[in-house]
Amino acid sequence: MATFRNLTALFRYRGLIQTLVVRDLKARYRGSVLGFFWSFFNPLLLLLIYSFVFTQVLVGAHDPNMEPYALFMFCGILPWTWFSSSVLESSNTLIAGGNLIKKVLFPAEVLPIVTVLANMVHFFLGLPVLIGFLIYYQRPVDPLELLWFPVIVLVQLIFTIGLALFLSALTVHFRDLKDLLGNVVQLWFFATPIIYPMLQAPANMRRWLNLNPMTHIMISYQEVLFFPGPHGHWKWLAALGAFSVVVFLAGYFVFDRLRDSFAEEV
Repeated sequence: MATFRNLTALFRYRGLIQTLVVRDLKARYRGSVLGFFWSFFNPLLLLLIYSFVFTQVLVGAHDPNMEPYALFMFCGILPWTWFSSSVLESSNTLIAGGNLIKKVLFPAEVLPIVTVLANMVHFFLGLPVLIGFLIYYQRPVDPLELLWFPVIVLVQLIFTIGLALFLSALTVHFRDLKDLLGNVVQLWFFATPIIYPMLQAPANMRRWLNLNPMTHIMISYQEVLFFPGPHGHWKWLAALGAFSVVVFLAGYFVFDRLRDSFAEEV
């Protein structure tokens, strides 16, 4: 019961979370000439690189029905970058914030949550680039399908925060996890249909891909942003939404159980 009382107290820390998110965003580009404009330029440069590679170098290396292929990839890579950056950065956030954690009244769970939210802001700042190229390539977007977009974002947010809480708590005690995680995330990327459509995966592998939560998040983004017409993946998304809540509660439970040891370990 104490765990859930601490969980409900998170709402009281919304002002602190907002302040720390703003501080994180400012610190990320402190000293750079372009500052926050890098949030637009990075995804733009990434999309231009993919466009060059798949139109000039790897011509014919993908299904012609997937054109523009660079845009298809970008619909998945943009939210994946939010997810992977959040997971990797949150694994070290308690160790980096050791001075704050040692203050008795500071809520340690705020730190991984701030990491996820700051990366979500970068995801939102990259969306205008994606929207601009959707318009440029004249990709039709169903307004009714677009209503699913905030639902997909919410499911990804809940899932990512739960995972960030769990990993940040474990990394305090097992520092090797931080190094191992980079390889796991790289494998996870290739095990998610981002650079290839789900239908191109071998039939015997699709069953395993369906067990990957990020598979259904990426397919949902692709259906809303890239493939025109109504789609039926919302059932998978609804199931993943329920699973994400379980991941969040489990992650917070582990975090709360270990919180008393953080100040000593960091």
